[in-house]
Amino acid sequence: MGRMRKRFSKEFKAKVAFEALKGDRTMSELSNEFGVHATQIVKWKKELADGIPGLFAGKGDPDEKSKDKLIEELYKRIGQIEVENNWFKKKLPF
Repeated sequence: MGRMRKRFSKEFKAKVAFEALKGDRTMSELSNEFGVHATQIVKWKKELADGIPGLFAGKGDPDEKSKDKLIEELYKRIGQIEVENNWFKKKLPF
């Protein structure tokens, strides 16, 4: 028989990770309080810490600008391909 994995809500994960990030209690204390293995808490803490900078990404974020430019270029290319396809459909005999 296999063990069933517990599923935790994103709110629960965030709460536990935030408590771990604060650093005022040991992993063992947090593990006992929340009923989650310390290794899992460390993983959630890292995910939270890695995600924090993204919360402050604004419109002026260079990554957003490059994504917007790429999307614009892709739409242009799609339009170009559609025009070419329509031209070929008219020119080809089938």
